[in-house]
Amino acid sequence: MDAIKTEILYARSASELASAAPRAAALLRAGGLVAFPTETVYGLGACATDPIAVARIFAAKGRPTFDPLIVHIADRSELSRVLSSEALSDPRVGALADAFWPGPLTIVAPAAAEIPELVRAGLSSVGVRLPDHETARALIRATGTPIAAPSANLFGQLSPTSAAHVAAQLEGRIDAIVVAGPSRIGVESTVVSLLPGEPARLLRPGGVPAENIERVLAPLGPLEGPATASTSGAALPAPGMTASHYAPRARVRILDLDAPDLRDLSRVALLAPDREILERLKRCTAGLTVVTSAVLSEQHDPVRAASRLFELLHQLDAELQVDGGRHDTILTTPYPERGLGAAIADRLRRASAER
Repeated sequence: MDAIKTEILYARSASELASAAPRAAALLRAGGLVAFPTETVYGLGACATDPIAVARIFAAKGRPTFDPLIVHIADRSELSRVLSSEALSDPRVGALADAFWPGPLTIVAPAAAEIPELVRAGLSSVGVRLPDHETARALIRATGTPIAAPSANLFGQLSPTSAAHVAAQLEGRIDAIVVAGPSRIGVESTVVSLLPGEPARLLRPGGVPAENIERVLAPLGPLEGPATASTSGAALPAPGMTASHYAPRARVRILDLDAPDLRDLSRVALLAPDREILERLKRCTAGLTVVTSAVLSEQHDPVRAASRLFELLHQLDAELQVDGGRHDTILTTPYPERGLGAAIADRLRRASAER
């Protein structure tokens, strides 16, 4: 695609936001693409009701059209523009919104007629969330319409948790980047499907632990487990469900420390859940060239680990790519799938999947 000039709009303070939001909103209303911060990762936004603008998201990211987009709103009153009356009458929708919005939860439910087919990947349902980030909500309010926004990165590659990550992948492809601080949570939203006549289903683990959702839904029915990843090209019910996703340029390998597979490895970077496991990884890889290493958290704190996951993958990938070796690999270990750890484990599995 032809390069365009990407504006940099600063929103690091209330005064900067007051000038950045109207400019970003004007670009969006004109059909442009604007990257903006949320508490999960940076998103790439277009007006959700403008199919031509939405199509530009797919072109800028190189995203297949079978992968639906999440629609972001600034207030619960906007739900009627995104979800059908049938969806709004489902008590599970209200229960989850009351418990987790604003926040990192996406609800998939029957879509309102206003939502274009491209946003929905041709499905009758759509994902919607209300972000817990004042800059994101200010931008949506200033635009005056819900914003469709996947993560602001090239399709399948590492999600961005800073404006610098966005610029590295999308500068020259989008109209503007709204610059604020790093994303607080650092992994994408949890996605839950609430379709009529079906049990609630966890489609993607994320910033809200599944155990918390189960507790809220318990009086209204069960929460079923994650759906199997698809590679068929059929429409996916939610973003981030392809087998290979969230991948750096270097390969990622998840090692079993009790039976490590070190075949075909030369230069590696180490990423460990905590300091103790990093030391075990170092002993295990003593015969390899270890370029760099990092821990997600010193004492195995999943909240801190999630907030650092993509930042550290970006950092390790950049350090490994100095010589451009095609066998350069990021080595890590399985992450315990409790609470927020389920989202971390999911991202690492998809990053390590064969591409």
